[in-house]
Amino acid sequence: MSHRIIIDTDPGQDDAIAILLALASPEVEVLGITSVAGNVPLPLTTKNTLKTLELAGRGDVPVYAGAAAPLVRAPITAEYVHGSTGLDGPDLPEPTLMARNGHAADFIVDTLRAEPEGSVTLCVLGPMTNIAMAFARAPEVCDRVARIVAMGGAWSEGGNTTPAAEFNIFADPHAADAVFRAGVPIVLHPLDVTHKCLTRTDRVEGFRRLGNRAGRAVAEMMAFFERFDEAKYGTDGGPLHDPNVIAWLIRPEIYEGREVNVAVEIGSELTMGQTVIDWWGVTDRPRNATVIREVDDDAFFALLLERVGRI
Repeated sequence: MSHRIIIDTDPGQDDAIAILLALASPEVEVLGITSVAGNVPLPLTTKNTLKTLELAGRGDVPVYAGAAAPLVRAPITAEYVHGSTGLDGPDLPEPTLMARNGHAADFIVDTLRAEPEGSVTLCVLGPMTNIAMAFARAPEVCDRVARIVAMGGAWSEGGNTTPAAEFNIFADPHAADAVFRAGVPIVLHPLDVTHKCLTRTDRVEGFRRLGNRAGRAVAEMMAFFERFDEAKYGTDGGPLHDPNVIAWLIRPEIYEGREVNVAVEIGSELTMGQTVIDWWGVTDRPRNATVIREVDDDAFFALLLERVGRI
C-alpha cells in the first residue's frame, strides 16, 4: 500500500532519521515537509529539514516553515539533547535549498483541499502547532485527513521533560489538545513504545558499516543523540523516537496497540502536557486514538538499516 504523506517536524536527529526513512521507502510518497519550532527554534528546524533533504538528494520535496512559537505558552527547546544546531553529530554542509514561500499551515490546508478526501496522512514528529493552526483556519479539512500518525506523549513511562509530560506534547499542549479533539483518526507512538527502540552500540555500528554518506550521518546522529539518554537511563543506547511514525506506515505488523481515549492536560501546571491515556477503559470518554505500546525492535532497526542503505 502506498501512503501519501505530509511530514510535520522539528529536526532533531531522530526527526532527520525519520525523514530519511520516508524518502528511501517506495511505500511512501512525501508531498511536502513542514517545519515547526520545537527541539530548536524555527530557523534551525527549517534549516535542518533542508540539510536532510540534501543529504538524501531530494531537492524536489517542498519545505514550508510554520509556527515559530506555541499557540499559548512560551517556547521551550531541547538543545541539551540535540545540541546547539539541533542536528549536532554529522558535519552536514549549509543547505543550498530554500523553503518555499507561504506558511506551513496554509500548505497543509491547500494540500488537503486539493488531494482526494482521505488520501493524505499527516506524520507529526514534533509539537502539533502547525496542525492545530491548519484545523483552526479550515475546520472542514479535518474530514479530508486519512489519519494523523504522531510521536508524542507517554503513559506508563512517565514524562521525559516533566514527571508527567513528554517533550512534543509539553512544547505545545494547547495545540495537542485541539488536535486530539478534532475528530481525526490518530495513531500515537508514545514513549512507552519508543523507549523499546534503543540505539545500541552494535546497531549504530551497523549504520556506519553501510559505507554510504547517509549511513555515516545516521550513525553520527545516533551517537550524539543517545549520549543524553544513556546518562539519564543507564542504557546501552538511547530511544529512537520519531522514525517509528514512518516505520508503522511501512510495517504496521511489527507494532501492537489499542484504541483508547487520549486527553491532554492543559489546566494544571503540575501535570501540564500530560497525555491521559484511558488504557483500561475506565471512563466513558470516546476512543479517539490508537496508542501503540509494543514493537519488534529488531525488525524496526532492520527496516531502518535497509532503507538508509538505499540512499
